[in-house]
Amino acid sequence: MSHDHSHDHDHDHAPIEAEDTSNSDTALLADALRLVLIEKGVFSAEDVQDQLTLMESRSDRNGATMIARAWIDPSYKQALLADGAAAASAMGFDTKGTPLVVLENTDSVHNVVVCTLCSCYPVTLLGPSPEWYKSKAYRGRVVRDPRSVLREFGTDIGADREVRVHDSTADMRYMIMPRRPENTVDLSEAALANLITRNGLIGVTEL
Repeated sequence: MSHDHSHDHDHDHAPIEAEDTSNSDTALLADALRLVLIEKGVFSAEDVQDQLTLMESRSDRNGATMIARAWIDPSYKQALLADGAAAASAMGFDTKGTPLVVLENTDSVHNVVVCTLCSCYPVTLLGPSPEWYKSKAYRGRVVRDPRSVLREFGTDIGADREVRVHDSTADMRYMIMPRRPENTVDLSEAALANLITRNGLIGVTEL
């Protein structure tokens, strides 16, 4: 879906904020349940550590590596834009069979991703989704007034650029290819990857 709203507004709205849930009742209950299951032998502490290691391997550094490769390799860029999941697999990243569409930001178009129904998100390539991405404020407002939401992230998109909002689903994931920063022609692929942020891959910020 594509929306381009450029009007200003002065009505109140919920801010896009990341809620701290680390000490919530749910988190405490999860910790207690994990300890009980380990004590009963349902799984071991080593099993838990293996899962944590797997989760840590799911990082926005994976997506950043793909984008950096595309910036310096035209053939990989073409493959990435044609079939994101296949291009991810070619670099050793498993998208679990879910199609991935990579959208290129240009001088005329800025793309941003949301999941209006829940929080569908390419975890393997971007790591765990941030709390604000799952918030009702973000999911509701970015569709109606994307420019206002982007400004809250410090991203002011000029009136000469269209803003397109893309809605992820259980059957489709999106990732943004940010515009390559100026004066980076001499940087290595690894150095370029270090410039790329998770929020840039979602599209709420530029680089």
